Amino acid sequence: MNLRAIAQEVGIKAGSIYHHFPSKADLAAAVAKRYWEDAAGALEEMSARISDPVECLRRFPETFRVALENDNRMCLASFMAAEYDDLPEVVKNEVQAFADVNVAWLGKMLVAAGVVSSKDAKKRARAIFAAVAGAQLMARSRSDIKHL
Repeated sequence: MNLRAIAQEVGIKAGSIYHHFPSKADLAAAVAKRYWEDAAGALEEMSARISDPVECLRRFPETFRVALENDNRMCLASFMAAEYDDLPEVVKNEVQAFADVNVAWLGKMLVAAGVVSSKDAKKRARAIFAAVAGAQLMARSRSDIKHL
C-alpha cells in the first residue's frame, strides 16, 4: 500500500502525510517508534502501580496478550520483526528499540526481585522476552490465547 492509498484509507489528503513523512519507511518508523514508546510507558506504569517486581514479571505476558485479544493480531514489533530482513534501516532501528525497552525493563525487574544478579539480568531478560514473543506467535497460529 502506498502513501496515497493510506491517506485515502484514513480519510486525509495525501499531501498531509507527505508533509510529515517523506516516505513510507518514515511513516513505518514513526508508527513503530510510537508503539515501543507506548509499550515502555505501559511497563513503567505497571511497575509504578505494582510495587512487587515478581508480580510485575508475572504480568509481563499480558502486555503481549492485548494484541491477541484484538482480533488475534500480533504485537506490531513481532510482526515487523518477522519481516526484518526486508525492512528499511530506519524501521529496523525502531523494531530493535522495542526489544531493547522490554529487555531493559525485564532486567530491572529481575534484579529488583532478587532473581538474578545485575551481571546476568540482560541474558535472562532476553530469554524471557524471546519466550513471551514466541508464545504470542504460537497462540496466534492456533487462534488460542491460552498459549500466552
